[in-house]
Amino acid sequence: MRQLVNASDEQIEKMRAACDTFFFHKGVNRDTGLAREDWVEANRVFAEAERERERRGEGSLIALLSNSYYDVLDDSGDGTVDVEELKTMMKAFDVPQEAAYTFFEKADIDGSGKLERNEMVLLFQNFWMSEYDPQWDGIYAFKY
Repeated sequence: MRQLVNASDEQIEKMRAACDTFFFHKGVNRDTGLAREDWVEANRVFAEAERERERRGEGSLIALLSNSYYDVLDDSGDGTVDVEELKTMMKAFDVPQEAAYTFFEKADIDGSGKLERNEMVLLFQNFWMSEYDPQWDGIYAFKY
């Protein structure tokens, strides 16, 4: 990803640490991964723990992950993410860049043409916390 964006080493390391923390709490071991058959249960347990963190007033791990990506994606430094910056994320994850348009359309709640931080967090929350809904498939590139 470093080659695709103008992120600092500090931003990249912050994003890497957020990913490690997030997936550790999902039960993913860096060395052994997580068995496919355990993924659904791991997500259920994670969602329950995330709701408990919210009740206790602790920081959201979903927000931690989303914010670290947001900081890296905001290449222009204007405090928002546009479709071109979002396409960078798609490219970094080897997802067709067309998926950025669907993602953006769903995420841009206020219709400003720019994603604010809270909109990105909300979309990440919908992905990680909601029951499966095929309307979101295009956002996460399942249809591509």
